[in-house]
Amino acid sequence: QVQLVESGGGLVQSGGSLRLSCLASGFNLDYYAIGWYRQAPGNEREGVSCITRDGTTTYADSVKGRFTISRDNAKNTVYLQMNSLKPQDTAVYYCAVDISQSILRCLSGKDLGVVGQGTQVTVSS
Repeated sequence: QVQLVESGGGLVQSGGSLRLSCLASGFNLDYYAIGWYRQAPGNEREGVSCITRDGTTTYADSVKGRFTISRDNAKNTVYLQMNSLKPQDTAVYYCAVDISQSILRCLSGKDLGVVGQGTQVTVSS
């Protein structure tokens, strides 16, 4: 079964850190760009960060300098290290395969393939 499974979410105080993981099964992550997206209640889904097959990365302005995306192809996993978390980072975080072939378009989230079920991140003030 082709799927992505996120883990690592939870409740953290403002200023704290979390590391999200996105594990692929049923297919090889090596061949794809992967994006992290988030959606807070009442808001549209927004792109957080993307990483291409060769490791090129991009970030939303709101998380630059605080979040780091990385991939471990041997483990078929993509990570999102989130530091200096703020209450406005509270959302359900999803990882997804991006099929746009454009790292700029990846953040838009308009060309997604497999999407995970999401993991809740809650940052208290």
